[in-house]
Amino acid sequence: MSSATVKHVSACYIKPKYEVQEAKQPYYLAPMDLMIFNFHYIQKGLLFTKPSHINNQEYSISKLLHSLKESLSLALVHFYPLAGQLTTRISKNRHECLIFVDCNKGPGARFIYATLDMSISEILSPADVPLVVQSLFDHDRAINHDGHRRPLLSVQVTELKDGVFIGCSMNHVVGDGTSYWHFWKIWSEIHRANGKQLLVSRPPNHKRWFPDGYGPAIPLPFTHPDEFVSRHRLDPPLPPEYVGNCVTPTITTTTAGELLAHNLGWVASLLHQSVVNHSDKIVHKIIEGWLQSPFVYRPGKMFDPYSVTMGSSPIFDMYGNEFGFGKAVAV
Repeated sequence: MSSATVKHVSACYIKPKYEVQEAKQPYYLAPMDLMIFNFHYIQKGLLFTKPSHINNQEYSISKLLHSLKESLSLALVHFYPLAGQLTTRISKNRHECLIFVDCNKGPGARFIYATLDMSISEILSPADVPLVVQSLFDHDRAINHDGHRRPLLSVQVTELKDGVFIGCSMNHVVGDGTSYWHFWKIWSEIHRANGKQLLVSRPPNHKRWFPDGYGPAIPLPFTHPDEFVSRHRLDPPLPPEYVGNCVTPTITTTTAGELLAHNLGWVASLLHQSVVNHSDKIVHKIIEGWLQSPFVYRPGKMFDPYSVTMGSSPIFDMYGNEFGFGKAVAV
């Protein structure tokens, strides 16, 4: 196995291509967004075989970087909050704070070009994911509250010997997995259009969901990050273009003896039933309880050492995001 390391060649910041009127207003976070400041950024990447041509032009890394930056700036017109930064307003008299996205604060989304002297096979062949893969992302180990000082979106394009890896880190309070892969889809659509005028297939919906009588600005009962930051199914349904978090945990309980006495199909049926029972009524109960007593999840206290936690849904169309040189060989 190669001991090569990722080398950063250049970095810049990308703003939306055009001015967005909505970006002049505070972008308030909904209850399920406010709960997860201690969670990590969403980080996924697509590994592509290095092409000979892109959009009918001979491949060169400089042309690819230029077109990715240009299409990213257009994608940010639709996903304008990702070019901003988190901002906190504190009311010490009321012992509360209001955290929101200031869409005009900060330099924009970060774009990095890096190189790695390894091949696709060296990345994919080992039984375990090589540690160097962590360096293919800009926000490894960052938590969402870090969005006060780090970009809410960071893209790292790493050129391998025979491939190109596009890694994307997005602050989880701005959106969940559905929002994240929706962003990828819009960005890849714009990139493949190659400068031609394009009506995106599913424009994002930035109208945050709040229960009746609440919002859009919901304060948290804290005045300092130390009070909540630790080292780290609705009816009617929300539109699929909804940008934000619409994720709540559900718990399935059994014993070690029962697990050992049954097969995986039995375990899957238990999990399936828990998901089926996680109804609109239960989600509203969770949110209403949170609104009466707001909190921010602390993973260290949320998960005990005798639990197995599953996340990062496989339902998303990850391989449908192309940038002019075919489908990714891995995610």
